Amino acid sequence: MTASAAEPAKPTGELLVYIGTYSGPKSQGIYATRLNLASGKCGPVELVAEVKNPSFLAIHPTQKYLYAVSEISDLGGKPAGGVSAFEIDRTSGKLRAINAQSSVGAGPCHLVVDRSGSTVLVANYGGGSVASLRIGSDGSLSPAASFIQHEGKSVNASRQESPHAHSINMDLGNRFAVAADLGLDKVLVYKLDPATSKITANNPPSAAVPPGSGPRHFAFHPGGRWAYVINEILCTVTAFDYDAEHGVLTPKQTITTLPAGVQLVPEFSTAEVQVHPSGKFVYGSNRGHDSITLFAVNDDGTLKFVENTSTEGKTPRGFGIDPTGQYLLAGNQDSHTVTVFRIDPATGKLKPTGQKLEVGTPVCVKFVAP
Repeated sequence: MTASAAEPAKPTGELLVYIGTYSGPKSQGIYATRLNLASGKCGPVELVAEVKNPSFLAIHPTQKYLYAVSEISDLGGKPAGGVSAFEIDRTSGKLRAINAQSSVGAGPCHLVVDRSGSTVLVANYGGGSVASLRIGSDGSLSPAASFIQHEGKSVNASRQESPHAHSINMDLGNRFAVAADLGLDKVLVYKLDPATSKITANNPPSAAVPPGSGPRHFAFHPGGRWAYVINEILCTVTAFDYDAEHGVLTPKQTITTLPAGVQLVPEFSTAEVQVHPSGKFVYGSNRGHDSITLFAVNDDGTLKFVENTSTEGKTPRGFGIDPTGQYLLAGNQDSHTVTVFRIDPATGKLKPTGQKLEVGTPVCVKFVAP
């Protein structure tokens, strides 16, 4: 395969697994467990940090720090959410709070740490904006170095009446940040200056998906030449060619996440998209249909539908693929479980291990090597 990544590392030891959630009767914050890479078994699930609605998490490249959004719409009387910094105790798995800053916009739902470890970038769904925050040498966050308000709307009057920035990701060269905006049917591209943590609009500033799609989460292929956005409203994935030198995305295919014969209904929507570390497979989650879609990656970066696998729970939102590519952990938000699957390295197909972790309203799954 052209533009493929190296095979994932061989399994050794265990990984820390951090789970972001929505706060409520069954959840008080961020939870952690350990995944044994040889057996596929997880240990007890423990609360490791109390924070309001830490729906999405990001790990620093050094794996010393974890960052979490607080998906709220009011912070100190202003229409904003929060971004919290934590130090990871890799022996115990506990998180030590460092500090928190405003995300500037309301309802932050996604964040990423750039590859140099200098900057946290955050997408504000409610506010329809993105921001960047400087990371100190101790992992702490400074107030936003830059803030960009998205403008416009798209064709779905009930879902796309205004901007809704739903994710932000860095490319492999750490030069460009990509923000999928559900409300605009656009994937916006920003240049990042790691020295100042400031972002500015690229030229061209965005790529479009079919009207009414509702782009949500985004993933670069590890080979660097392709990328994928999962479209929440129409339950599709759009594949792009990526010009890494100029930060330009060119759409080349849009494919459904639903199996043949299954009609799109209002109760269905997608959530997460991730590329397997080998670069051979792409996975997407379907809420309502309650499944993970598997695609094989063709030689030109386009996708071929393979199958859907039930997540054995309700409303799969985020999921995580461990760095060795052996396991996928799917968070079922409305049944309060995380289902553990083993990944067939030849076919990419998912096989349940029989393990279901009890976690209240799980949203995001991230891994750290102890």
